[in-house]
Amino acid sequence: MKVFREVGRLLVMSGRAHAQWELEVSHRILRSRTRLMILGALLGMVVIGGIAFADEINQALPNIIGGKEPYSPAFYSPKIFMISIFVGLAAGLITGCIGAGGGFVITPALMSAGVKGILAVGTDLFHIFAKAIMGSVLHRKLGNISFTLAIAFLVGSIAGSTAGGYLNRTLYEYNPTISDAFITIVYVVMLGFLGIYAMTDYIKSKKSVAEASRTLEPHEEEVRVKEEAITGLSQKLQKVNIPPMITFDQGVTPGGRRISALFLVISGMIVGLAAAIMGVGGGFLTFPIFVYVLGVSSATTVGTDIFQIVFTAGYASLFQYAIYGFVFFSLALGMLLGSLLGVQVGSIVTKVVSGSVIRGFYAITIIAGFINRLFALPDKMRKLGYIGLSKGTTTFIDRIGMVVFFGVILIFALWVFKVFFSNISVLKGEEPPHSGKTVAKGGEA
Repeated sequence: MKVFREVGRLLVMSGRAHAQWELEVSHRILRSRTRLMILGALLGMVVIGGIAFADEINQALPNIIGGKEPYSPAFYSPKIFMISIFVGLAAGLITGCIGAGGGFVITPALMSAGVKGILAVGTDLFHIFAKAIMGSVLHRKLGNISFTLAIAFLVGSIAGSTAGGYLNRTLYEYNPTISDAFITIVYVVMLGFLGIYAMTDYIKSKKSVAEASRTLEPHEEEVRVKEEAITGLSQKLQKVNIPPMITFDQGVTPGGRRISALFLVISGMIVGLAAAIMGVGGGFLTFPIFVYVLGVSSATTVGTDIFQIVFTAGYASLFQYAIYGFVFFSLALGMLLGSLLGVQVGSIVTKVVSGSVIRGFYAITIIAGFINRLFALPDKMRKLGYIGLSKGTTTFIDRIGMVVFFGVILIFALWVFKVFFSNISVLKGEEPPHSGKTVAKGGEA
């Protein structure tokens, strides 16, 4: 249990750091007329072009570069497009309101909607890449980027992304069901770690009067660490003298800190491998690895993480999935549109909802995702001949997981919008958020 809690804690903290990046990107896109025009033009091309040429494209296109036909057609259809917007909206609401975890539900949601796992992974990666490019956050964060750290890290992340993409494609070419089962198992394990930690953290917070009385915003809890303090593991690694040595954090510690580029390459390989297999950009792992393993300050970590996301997600989505036909571009644009709106609404709602309620919803959402992927496994194991259950039984189990998952997400989304619209006056600043009135049902005054 202690191991589960520790891994879960690190993933939650990194998820919160990544959520802050999502919020910054959303602000930058929605507040720029030029970026909105570009997004509108892209969406218009997908919608108009897809409607006009859907049948012709589906019948006439040659094989995708790489010799592998995509699992699903890469053109627009109203049903798929609306599903993508809903998935992006839900993920954005979770990210904005809870402050972490939204990106963890996209691939499971797409797979539950009938999209093959490898296509869900590739599409999610492209969605993250498009968001990073459109957000243009690099010029705002240049002061916090250590380019020497980033370059060494990217050497590893490119290698890891190549290996992860090759693994997913190889499994898919051998047997699409094995590919789906593999991605599903990875998510079961990861969401299991997160779910156990999130639920125990929520129960602990409910039992503690002191914790329940805290008024910190969700993004402020445990996101930062003291810049000068590093873990014992970090100290040991920084004492290993394997050339070339990289110096960083000169503005944090006199003379800076030094670490072997070898450890950065290895870390990059881990992040790139996870990003290419799961389709989450790798940002959720960069934060705990940099801060708790390598001993990099959180300020430098955030800036360098933003930098690596662009290249890791871009390389993995384009060169490991898109050229082989495993990116559904209209789906990615729909998710981008939905997530931009969801992050904004979710972040605003945090002003009138207590941290305890948000932790509760986070735990329930992650566990619902865990149940969804866990209940999807029996049907895949049946198709592979590993279990003897009937098709009707495994299909029923799978549908239970889908109902639980989408039911929880729908309830959460409705609750967020209810709180948002019922507290318009508070959110506009016409009255203080904790003026003695009950803020919203389900929330705390």
